[in-house]
Amino acid sequence: MPVRLRRTALTLAVTASTAVLATACTGSAGNTATDDANARTTITFWHGWSAPAEVKAIQDNVDRFEKAHPNITVKVVGNINDDKLNQALRAGGSNGPDVVSSFTTANVGKFCASGALADLAPFIAKDKLDLDKTFPKVLQEYTQFEGRRCTLPLLSDAYGLYYNKDAFEAAGITAPPKTWSEFTTVAKKLTKHKGDSYEQLGFMPNYLGYETVVSHYMSQWNHRYFDENGKSNVAKDPAFAEMMTYQKSLVDGLGGFAKLDRYRTTFGDEWGAKHPFHTGQVAMQLDGEWRLNFLKEAKVGFEVGVAPLPVADDEVAEYGKGYLSGTIMGIAPQSRKQNAAWQLVKYMTTNTEAVVNFANGIGNVPSTLEALKSPALKFDPRFKTFLDIAQHPRSTTSDGAVNGSAYQDTLSSFAQKYEKGQVEDLRKGLEETAAQIDRDIAQAK
Repeated sequence: MPVRLRRTALTLAVTASTAVLATACTGSAGNTATDDANARTTITFWHGWSAPAEVKAIQDNVDRFEKAHPNITVKVVGNINDDKLNQALRAGGSNGPDVVSSFTTANVGKFCASGALADLAPFIAKDKLDLDKTFPKVLQEYTQFEGRRCTLPLLSDAYGLYYNKDAFEAAGITAPPKTWSEFTTVAKKLTKHKGDSYEQLGFMPNYLGYETVVSHYMSQWNHRYFDENGKSNVAKDPAFAEMMTYQKSLVDGLGGFAKLDRYRTTFGDEWGAKHPFHTGQVAMQLDGEWRLNFLKEAKVGFEVGVAPLPVADDEVAEYGKGYLSGTIMGIAPQSRKQNAAWQLVKYMTTNTEAVVNFANGIGNVPSTLEALKSPALKFDPRFKTFLDIAQHPRSTTSDGAVNGSAYQDTLSSFAQKYEKGQVEDLRKGLEETAAQIDRDIAQAK
């Protein structure tokens, strides 16, 4: 997101189950809504955006909502990080939010399983909202867990490949690579070694290289994190070993982990003007659609191209797919104004005009099928690549789990050891990792 700060650093820690109080309710049986959605009321909406343009875009949408719902006033509170949000949801009370948004889709499983966010199914049923006709399939998947829907998508993110067209031309490369074997060749061609460092690096493959994380790599291989019994599949599904073997070969082929990591420490902040892609230190970058706005703000001195990430060599027919995530929106279970809160959630997430205006305001991918096709969308022509990735039938996201992103953290920790050469037996290591993931999930239930 343009100036959406610290997406990958934010992690929700919903460690306590929040009981959902059962009362009579006109909108959500089993939740605490007792309000009349048509009565004059004030609700509180907490969100995490903090940059001026983002805050303005949120407020503009809220203003439009209030105009359409003159009986509901929305008190907007921004720059709420996930720790503050978690504390408020656990504590309850009248001083907390009625409506919340979060940047962390990986923890929807924890949100829904623990009751930290209210069940939206009764509201959806009451308003006869057809989710299949409203949201892309992947977005539907990451906003629910095991049949319990406690969030809806509020804009989305698609990940692709940014490349320095000037560097491509200088190296005699005429098109972005479509397979990972092609990618290796291109990355090596673009790399200019300089002693124990680099004058230019084709690509930073290390897992700490900003968005080069396990889940983003895995999106380009057909894979399943869990089997039909809910057990970790990372040792049984060959895609995980294939991805890690490829990633390590790329690390080794571009100079080795130690040399790459020393170079990585010279990089500027991911969210600042000195990002290594902006400065020309790296010629290709795995990133989301929001990077387009950052490039514009940084006034980079070269032409930038965008393309889907490469795919596994035997999956070339699926080129164009990618990893998807986004912002989620839900209702606090302790709120006594859930019917009014639902009106805001429904407006922000399903009203085409609202979704399009918000997408235009902060440079994210629209999250509804209608908004994705809207002629009112305003964007850099390169943005269409991300719109296409968002609608690709083979694009994926991370699976939900009762303990949120913990399984991803465990897998990532192992992958980081493997890329450093600290793991002698990849298969054995994946089996041990799978066993740890299963133990953690069983303990969380």
